[in-house]
Amino acid sequence: MAQRRPNFNKALRALIRDISTRMPEFGHVRASRILVVAGEARRASRGTVKPLCFRGGKSTDRTGRRKPIIRVRGRRMLYCITLRPLFFRGSTARARIETVIHELFHCSRRFDGSLHAGRRHEVLGREFTRRLRPLVRRYLKACPPELKAAFAHSGEVRVLQWLERPGHACIPGTSRVRKVYTEDQLFYGIARMVTPKPRVVREAGARSSKLH
Repeated sequence: MAQRRPNFNKALRALIRDISTRMPEFGHVRASRILVVAGEARRASRGTVKPLCFRGGKSTDRTGRRKPIIRVRGRRMLYCITLRPLFFRGSTARARIETVIHELFHCSRRFDGSLHAGRRHEVLGREFTRRLRPLVRRYLKACPPELKAAFAHSGEVRVLQWLERPGHACIPGTSRVRKVYTEDQLFYGIARMVTPKPRVVREAGARSSKLH
């Protein structure tokens, strides 16, 4: 009997929940209000985060633009993290976990569905990476082995994808778009994770073969 493909969204929720529990810097994050999906390639990006509300958790801004509402199992999502093909192909567990922390770092401390204005790449430049790396190193030291193992998986997994993807904010009445998206517009697709073997293991194997 073929082994069932793991539900990778469960591992992602567990990771985000663990990060928010162990790291005071992410104590405002709620995994239940973040939707994670697999998406198309975007240059060399491994992941992106999309704010699903305007500041204060509002659906409409001062100009009248309205963001589509996304509800999963009746709960409104505040952020959508999209994992790109480079996340799944050729990444290590460390790199994948770092990508998730990277996207969470963009979220507002208010966790109201908006992004942190001071943590944009165009604002911080190289300072963004310098601030992020110590957080990643500290979390990886505390990350449970079972979570690391889930992100070091090689093989096919099931992961949520858009059947009909929400658009950007628009003025009501200017276009015929769906106002509310639910799990009916999502489906579990198949993604193949390709994780390179640790270099240390390969080098150890090479030394062993030379001795025989």
